[in-house]
Amino acid sequence: MKRNYFFPPRKMAISQNIATRLLLLTTLLSLFLSLTISTSDPEELVNELLFLQSQSKTGVIHLDDHSISRFLTSTKTPRPYSLLIFFDAKQLHDKHELHLQDLHREFFLVASSFILNNPDKSSTSYAKLFFCDIEFKESQSSFSLFGVNSLPHIRLVVPNVKNPKESDAMDQGDFSRMAESMSDFVESRTKLSVGPIHRPPILSRSQLGFLFAVLLIWTPFMVKKVLTGQTLLHDPKIWLGGAVFVYFFSVSGAMHNIIRKMPMFLADRNDPNKLIFFYQGSGMQLGAEGFAIGFLYTIVGLLLAFVTHVLVMVKNVTAQRLVMVVSLVVSFWAVNKVIYLDNWKTGYGVHTFWPSSWK
Repeated sequence: MKRNYFFPPRKMAISQNIATRLLLLTTLLSLFLSLTISTSDPEELVNELLFLQSQSKTGVIHLDDHSISRFLTSTKTPRPYSLLIFFDAKQLHDKHELHLQDLHREFFLVASSFILNNPDKSSTSYAKLFFCDIEFKESQSSFSLFGVNSLPHIRLVVPNVKNPKESDAMDQGDFSRMAESMSDFVESRTKLSVGPIHRPPILSRSQLGFLFAVLLIWTPFMVKKVLTGQTLLHDPKIWLGGAVFVYFFSVSGAMHNIIRKMPMFLADRNDPNKLIFFYQGSGMQLGAEGFAIGFLYTIVGLLLAFVTHVLVMVKNVTAQRLVMVVSLVVSFWAVNKVIYLDNWKTGYGVHTFWPSSWK
């Protein structure tokens, strides 16, 4: 009796067909799930962003490469939200001329002020604005995705933007006004209003209470000093020193340095051990060069005040003439130095004009 040797190969063929079908079904199912995940529901994304915003103390959402992909590159346009992204690099925080930490704090103020001023918009899902930040070491590929190669840098990604490099970048020159300039940038690019910036008070309630108590204790003693004329305000030397200080503060560009937060000096890019105190170019002025020019102006002003108020009381004519000559020489040197530095910095020259009768 012959045996049938064809049954085992047939069973093996059936098993291979079943395995192939299962593998194909698994592949299709995984592909469907990946597509479902990558094209998440817009409402779900908005709710997730709202949740991340509520978990942040400042209202700023911290992003990385994965979240950039989820909320921007993997979503269809138009998105029901806009993202204002602050690009940061912790390794550059020691570069004080960049003011990254100060700008980051101002960005936090804009975010918290927007949320506080627009409580009704925080619950809507259309045209929602979220404030985000991203760090270079954590998300280098995202920096390349946006084409960011210098800091400070802020980008606004509106709902219709597909390519991150086509998003609106804030102008470098607008960072001088800090939070206010960021607010103007948002309002000029979107239909949303940030509202007033809510800055924290300089002093807390406990500190104000302590100062008020000290003022109450000190008031009787102060009144007695004022009535007897024994305060510092009755000392002419204090007024003289204050006048000189105001003059120096005015001519040295100190207010410019405070408003724009200009550094006193910069490190030379070619030689890090060398410091630059005078910057050639009319676009920027360092604090050191402003103080140097203010010092020269103050010398001339003090010499003029000395000659007109003190020297006239000297009875010795020879001493008067000697001091007058020295004052003129020093004043001429100071003014000539100011003209030279102005010509070196801006390229503009000062020319002398002689009376026509002298020609």
